[in-house]
Amino acid sequence: MLAEMKGGLVVSCQALEDEPLHGAEIMKRMADAAKRGGAVAIRANGVEDIRAIKDYVNLPVIGIIKREYDDSFVYITPTLKEVEELVEVGVDLIAVDATDRLRPGGLDLAAFMKELKMRFPNQKWMADCSTLEECIVAEQLGFDCVGTTMHGYTEKTVGKKLYSNDFEFLKAVVAAVKVPVIAEGNVITPEMAAKVLKYGAHSVVVGGAITRPQQITARFVEAIIG
Repeated sequence: MLAEMKGGLVVSCQALEDEPLHGAEIMKRMADAAKRGGAVAIRANGVEDIRAIKDYVNLPVIGIIKREYDDSFVYITPTLKEVEELVEVGVDLIAVDATDRLRPGGLDLAAFMKELKMRFPNQKWMADCSTLEECIVAEQLGFDCVGTTMHGYTEKTVGKKLYSNDFEFLKAVVAAVKVPVIAEGNVITPEMAAKVLKYGAHSVVVGGAITRPQQITARFVEAIIG
């Protein structure tokens, strides 16, 4: 799957329950539109959406399950339960939160990944990271690729200028690891997508800028109002 993604655009087709486009029927059509536009893969959330997309669109799927637990800030594929659901539905690549935060039940990433690789030795894994150090650790733990997904969305990185911009963070990650680096997060224009590939990203994931019309509309309105 990673070979198929190289140099290409992955479209994240997700809509949460409180969003107007929520629902598997809509998401499968969104994925179809992405494929027709040239996407090389789809990132999707939840078994229902993933199953509908896989039945409707012949593209590789990066699967996640967003689920919140009271004892942890980790919500992207946080426990074995979510992984089992994703394996059952047959996703090509499973993405999990690979930050240094403890998972539900107080489990750390190293212990979690050790169990996953033992139970599902043939599964491919993507690490959603927020810092350079987390990307390096993820590679050491055996993830097949690392993503910049969580940069700016964790307690350590939200609102903090660790780098001058997201491109500098990406370049630092590319220089530090040997596994493919997936650029994801805050890529909102075609020019930005092309730029991250130029900086060495294996592929780029774009979500809200393509699949969330309320966010797109808000950016237009903000620009108009000034």
